[in-house]
Amino acid sequence: MAIVSPQQQPQIHRFPQFKYVDGVRWLPPLSAFGRFAVVALFDSDSDSSSIEIHSLTQNPLDMAPQSVWTSPSRISSLKTSQFYQNPLVFASTYTGSLHVLSVEPMDASLDSELSVPEKVLHDRPISCVDVMDGGGECLTVAEDGRVNLVSVGESGLNYRRIFDSNGLVSYTAAKWASPTEFATGGCGFSLQWWDQRKPGGAVSQFKGDWASGIVHCIDIHPSRKHTCLAGGSFGTFFAWDLRWQQQPIILSGLEGSKTSNFSPCESEVWEVHYDPYIKSGNIGGMSSSQILPAMICSEDGIITSIEQGKQPVELLAEPCAINGFDIDRQHPSEVICNLEWESVAILSRP
Repeated sequence: MAIVSPQQQPQIHRFPQFKYVDGVRWLPPLSAFGRFAVVALFDSDSDSSSIEIHSLTQNPLDMAPQSVWTSPSRISSLKTSQFYQNPLVFASTYTGSLHVLSVEPMDASLDSELSVPEKVLHDRPISCVDVMDGGGECLTVAEDGRVNLVSVGESGLNYRRIFDSNGLVSYTAAKWASPTEFATGGCGFSLQWWDQRKPGGAVSQFKGDWASGIVHCIDIHPSRKHTCLAGGSFGTFFAWDLRWQQQPIILSGLEGSKTSNFSPCESEVWEVHYDPYIKSGNIGGMSSSQILPAMICSEDGIITSIEQGKQPVELLAEPCAINGFDIDRQHPSEVICNLEWESVAILSRP
């Protein structure tokens, strides 16, 4: 199975930043007219880190910094959320701190900051944060084996430890599935399913026995919470269905194994998202065992759209790593990604 090109090539716009881009996210809409993106930057010359809000203008498409916040440490994970009327930016760091920034809707300025200092949540760099849709509940995980829940409240940030493996298990990815359930991933292509109504540890676990590797990213569709998408080492991209927990659905990677499929990339899969832009027939009438269309980005500079049973469609190929991307929920044709060579790129699909 070969990679194919889309029938109509997306328009690609590149915006040099002249700093290392550690993360990009679309900001929830502030108004009916403005569009904004959040960019995490690291300046190796001054050893300084920052988060910038960029405004986007059309005809021609352009990005311009609107406001900036200086981070005490380099950003390790970046997420955005809509909390009541205010967009929030959640940023974790390599020193283990967590910062929640409120964005002023009137002028897209960074209005206030709430923080949990380093060494409180984690002793190591925070691998991943994930924020519940429409809420202020944030998960944090790290290779120290801790899983934490941080809540945004009137009195500030409240946090509690959900689990601590004391370093026996490392967590590198996390994703909410419902207000009470979430998934984590880590070494050995392992995945864990958690239910806060059943404290004490994960309620279901999966560990791939076909190869060693690390899960870097997870996504869960709101209408298919029983299925986790996971991407990780060796170009591996697979689905874990809780109804058949020991039979993963390999979508790409793992060449040479009994379940090998053609992989559009050969290195780390850094991020995966379900792709609402692709209309795969009648979604409502699809079998619940069929995997919905998704998109991945990789260390070898590929953004690919993958639909089960079809050839992968290459949307972008760069000479450097693509370390992350985000699909605009209001405009699913728009994809923003961070390139290792100090650039942000926006794909506009026809």
